[in-house]
Amino acid sequence: MSKLKIPVHTVHSGILQENAVMLGDRLIKKLKIPAHGPVHLAFGSFRQEVTVIPAPKSDSLRVSEGLARKTGWRARNVLNVSYIAGSRLLRLGPMIGVLVSRENPEHPERLFGPITLFCRELTNACRAQGAFVYFFTPEALEGAGSTISGWVYDEGWKRSKLPIADVINNRLTTRKAENKPSVQHFLAEVKSRYGTHFFNEKFLDKTEVFEALRHDPTLQRYLPESHSFSGFAILKKMCGHYPVVFLKPVRGSLGKGILRISREESGGYRLLSTTPLGTRKQNYPSLAKLYQAIAPKMKTTRFQIQQGLPLMEIGRRPVDFRALVQKNGAGKWHVTSIVARTAGNNHFVSNLARGGSLSTVREAVGKSTIPPGAKESANLQLPRAALAIAKGVEAHIPAHFGELGIDLGMDQSGRIWLLEVNSKPSKNDNTPLHETKIRPSVKQMIQYCRYLAGL
Repeated sequence: MSKLKIPVHTVHSGILQENAVMLGDRLIKKLKIPAHGPVHLAFGSFRQEVTVIPAPKSDSLRVSEGLARKTGWRARNVLNVSYIAGSRLLRLGPMIGVLVSRENPEHPERLFGPITLFCRELTNACRAQGAFVYFFTPEALEGAGSTISGWVYDEGWKRSKLPIADVINNRLTTRKAENKPSVQHFLAEVKSRYGTHFFNEKFLDKTEVFEALRHDPTLQRYLPESHSFSGFAILKKMCGHYPVVFLKPVRGSLGKGILRISREESGGYRLLSTTPLGTRKQNYPSLAKLYQAIAPKMKTTRFQIQQGLPLMEIGRRPVDFRALVQKNGAGKWHVTSIVARTAGNNHFVSNLARGGSLSTVREAVGKSTIPPGAKESANLQLPRAALAIAKGVEAHIPAHFGELGIDLGMDQSGRIWLLEVNSKPSKNDNTPLHETKIRPSVKQMIQYCRYLAGL
């Protein structure tokens, strides 16, 4: 199989028929395509038999306007192309679909809400790497057949009828949208009918992750004691073992709804809870009284109870680390970035949404009071832990993930702990977005899509 990256130009239908394409002489020789012979042109789920017409002194592929309409190509594209001689298959792409939660055509500058700039960035990165990307919502799946209504960026956002993509990235932000019958039916259908690859296909629950990883002996050293919160008995047991415990919503994010419970020297208990305005503090004379206060929350929210960790601090503010671990162009897990997150004033969680701040690992570790040996090894041990955990998630949870946000803690002795695994890592949490700059994480995602698609 020969591969190249070539410009694709659209020409007037009067010049070229829909069942023919023009390809430069040199490209025909490089790809080893039989001139004037029929080949099968493939782009995503689109298939059509075409005749290849040699074009002297040309380094591009030219297609008719009618053919371009069927594929969703604009006036000019640069795409990877491969030719498989045995099946006479001329493939272009990869075609990447991104499943997003919402669209707002009345406000094109914020068409996809807070991830609109990321979608522009991904479009620019795809053009640079010879890929084609479009964006679609669950509403587009109602009655979807061999084409889908999606958005492409071409000097503005434009809606088009497009083939089913080679690879789909799930960027849905709610479980409700992800679990819609139309979404689940569509994904099962395109996998079986077109061989579409679909990654980050599900949200992860906190309890699910810790239950799955606890059976892996290589990962046990990273796991704080965690259980599904079932009532007073487990609360009493955990508070008897640890001076601090956390209750975390199994399906929570951005630090919402986390409760911190600590024993006081007086024998009572203190409850800290996250609110939009800061941390709320409440004191109770006994654990039973505290449980009575929080029990109503259990009726609407499932919690995980977890051993509290004496995390490293900067100026008495706890610090943790967010690692972005992605599959690379060889299909292997790779640590793309790790940043330190320091909790804001009057907060015990480090999320940026709660006033946290970012810094490099080296800067944060340098300001902390952990032992010198742990400081020296942090830049090696943190990515090693993140990589091991990503591999563990892949091995023990039956779903396809292409990227994971892995939250790690380092206690005051320098030991590394797993705090949480996020299967929908934010695209604007760690790095400011720039119109012209393409982040390594975006480039890596496209490399993995190319690997999956064989392009």
